[in-house]
Amino acid sequence: MLPADNWVILLLVLGCLLMLAELILPTAGILGAAGIIILVVGVVIAFVNGGLSQGLTTLGIVGLFLLLVSIFVYYIWPLTPLGKKLILQAQPEDDSVATMPQNAELVGLIGRYGKAVSLLRPAGVVEFEGRRVDVITEGMMVEAGSWVKCVDVKAGKVIVRPADPPRLDNLESAEFS
Repeated sequence: MLPADNWVILLLVLGCLLMLAELILPTAGILGAAGIIILVVGVVIAFVNGGLSQGLTTLGIVGLFLLLVSIFVYYIWPLTPLGKKLILQAQPEDDSVATMPQNAELVGLIGRYGKAVSLLRPAGVVEFEGRRVDVITEGMMVEAGSWVKCVDVKAGKVIVRPADPPRLDNLESAEFS
């Protein structure tokens, strides 16, 4: 039979190994909880058999170990290959629908004139400078062949409203069919 001091050391080592194994083998916290329980049992045995001095020393060692494991889990483990697979990475703050290349291209249509290719009720197709674009009106119906002006682009949707034919000073932004 092992002396009490050896049991304490054995339990502390086993508890530490189980907690570290939880980081490698994701077991939904079972190994981690078992490791914590074994560490608590080891500290209790140190207090009962070794007295206050040995119990406090053991408790300090366990506390230092838990602090080091916490620092490792928070700062270093997410950078490891396994941590990168298990921890979701945050999306960049500027990653939105508006920053997608195709939507940035649509923003250039604001203020331009086009002709409705199809009946807009309220969605349909408009031709801007020879390019067909899916659009939506501000709620009204627009006949095919009517002039429209792009007033906004929201969440990748081109918003148009009926307009008079473009004047001669707007020829560069209009297309005649």
